[in-house]
Amino acid sequence: MHIVFVEPCFPANQKEFVRALHGAGAKVTGIGERPKEALDADLRGWLLHYEQVPSVVDARALTARVAAVSERLRVDRLEATVEAHMMAAAEAREALGIQGLSVRTTFLCRDKPAMKDVLREAGVPCAHSTGGGDRVELRDFAERVGFPLVVKPRSGAGASGTHRVDDLATLDRALDEAGVGHGGQVAVEEFMEGHEGFYDTITIGGSVAQEFVSHYYPNVLEAMRTRWISPQIVTTNRIATAPAYQEVLELGRKVIDALDIDTSATHMEWFYGPKGLRFSEIGCRPPGVRMWDLYAAANGIDIYHEWALAVLFGRTSRPASREYAAGMITLRPDQDGRIRGYDGADEIQERYGEWILDAHLPSEGSPTQPVAAGYMANAWVRMRHPDYDTLRGMLDDVGRTMKVRAA
Repeated sequence: MHIVFVEPCFPANQKEFVRALHGAGAKVTGIGERPKEALDADLRGWLLHYEQVPSVVDARALTARVAAVSERLRVDRLEATVEAHMMAAAEAREALGIQGLSVRTTFLCRDKPAMKDVLREAGVPCAHSTGGGDRVELRDFAERVGFPLVVKPRSGAGASGTHRVDDLATLDRALDEAGVGHGGQVAVEEFMEGHEGFYDTITIGGSVAQEFVSHYYPNVLEAMRTRWISPQIVTTNRIATAPAYQEVLELGRKVIDALDIDTSATHMEWFYGPKGLRFSEIGCRPPGVRMWDLYAAANGIDIYHEWALAVLFGRTSRPASREYAAGMITLRPDQDGRIRGYDGADEIQERYGEWILDAHLPSEGSPTQPVAAGYMANAWVRMRHPDYDTLRGMLDDVGRTMKVRAA
């Protein structure tokens, strides 16, 4: 099969998808924004061909380039794995008659208000929500539903641009920041109390072939706004043995069916609180912050290879072992500036070395990144252990013991 893969160079783990496709026997053409000289030796060896375009989110330019590639060798699938690239890829597929996610499904997986409208009709429990660029309508929604609310980009990924608002004044400030009233649009929804987690899959023909459940400690909005917190993301190995997870799995399957997701990676956020289990949002792409690395380390699989087999042949090779739980903890510098050192790193290595997968400790003198830049913006440690509760305790100890000093 001949696969066109969008943007193989960036971010860094994009090359893993190309590696897996090549290793599974595909001919792979890459289309990206960087010059061919930016490809490393591995990518040059795995790719049959590479095309540079000014922007991979320009659907017309991407369509024209894929059409030119298909004149040399018929394109069987066009794949994108970054949220911002998904719609342009879907429009190119539809224009050229290439197999893969439809424009409708891609739109519904990006536009949060439309997504929830469809899912409510399918009986999926969701927060009350609306979207648009009319400030009067958004204020009316707020007064009708009540505070607190969450304001977020109408399409997008992660917590960037997302705000909790507790009154009309803070709502107005969030709308100002998003340019609402000057062409900007947002999604506004009921704030969901409770624990936040996510459900990830590799789905083939609408059926789940690989699945994983993970947890945020604490919830994302709090984690991305509070410097002293060392937030954790942990994937469980109790998915088949803890009855409470069955409700999450059933919810996920209902969402996949309602949105007509065919063969794709998916990433679905959920909350569980006083109102029970509630769907939050879904993307038809892998999760961020290199969670697939944790799934691979926890389950004895090359998850990129599993994805490639799903895309190419409609199958996977082996089930996840559930041998380990795995997680990462983010370590924030005590202030903005430049890294001047670490406390407790040697102690943690001595205590838990056999369970540490890897760590990222920026070198002395490196500039710090803002807390809101995300889970992998500064220092982090990734670990695994056969027992979920033991892993949580180890990650907590890392957060108490290791300190990132800046000046």
